[in-house]
Amino acid sequence: MTQKSDFRHINRRKALSLCTTAAALAVVPGFAHAGLADRRALTLHNLHTGEKLSTVYWADGAYLPAPLSAIATLCRDFRTGDDHPIDRRLLDFVYSALQLLETSKPVELISGYRSPKTNAQLASRSSGVARRSLHMQGKALDIRVPGISSARVSRAALAQKSGGVGLYSASNFVHIDTGRVRRWVG
Repeated sequence: MTQKSDFRHINRRKALSLCTTAAALAVVPGFAHAGLADRRALTLHNLHTGEKLSTVYWADGAYLPAPLSAIATLCRDFRTGDDHPIDRRLLDFVYSALQLLETSKPVELISGYRSPKTNAQLASRSSGVARRSLHMQGKALDIRVPGISSARVSRAALAQKSGGVGLYSASNFVHIDTGRVRRWVG
């Protein structure tokens, strides 16, 4: 005995919505042919240490401890060697911006975690460094994406509405953090 599916409870509007959602997901990089495979990956390049990391940090509905630890190591304070866990929401913020930019290029890391000692030194030399920077909590990154303008990266980050976004065009980088939603030009 074969069982027939009963689609009578789905109205035309709901059916169109489901089709539109499926079509949209089919063109999102990483989702094609994976049928909504739950994975998020980043490729990072620390410009100060030269280290590179390409890793899946979230899969099958969970953050993966070993990749998160490797990301914290890569994003460490290169001046002191201190590391700190990087906010998972920050990684998702970067991942989502890259999806919007439709790129799988590596993210160049200019500044990740900063120890309080390093932050105090930088703040004493520059008015552009916050004394209570979110970098000290692993909640901020200064990044660039090769071949994509900082202005475009900034717009993609702003579209996420996931935290603060600072555009530093003269220095060619974007600051992103998981603090309150705000924007500025440095």
